[in-house]
Amino acid sequence: MTEYLYVLGNYATFNGRATRRQYWLFFLMNMLFFIGLTLFDNLIGIVHHAGSVGLLGGAYVLAMLIPTAAVTVRRLHDTNRTGWWALSFLVPIIGLLIWLFMMVEQGTPGENRYGPNPL
Repeated sequence: MTEYLYVLGNYATFNGRATRRQYWLFFLMNMLFFIGLTLFDNLIGIVHHAGSVGLLGGAYVLAMLIPTAAVTVRRLHDTNRTGWWALSFLVPIIGLLIWLFMMVEQGTPGENRYGPNPL
């Protein structure tokens, strides 16, 4: 939970580096909150059935766009890549696999061009 709160505290910081632990714990907490809000939306009946998106779940996703983009860019910086690689997930199938590989890859030991090692 502390990694989630740390990422939210730096919600618009696109420079620096983020560890694998920070990124994946933030990702996990995001998924849990989204699933919980979606279930709550379904329970109280505020779901738009054409798109299956509830009011609270949709609002949460919109609120998390910038923090998710920022932590993704910082994670890429940790692997000594530019943040533009985050757009690779837009390429069907292959792009998602490339993105996944970059997110699970170990960060650059020591300092790189994006700053000191966050560990």
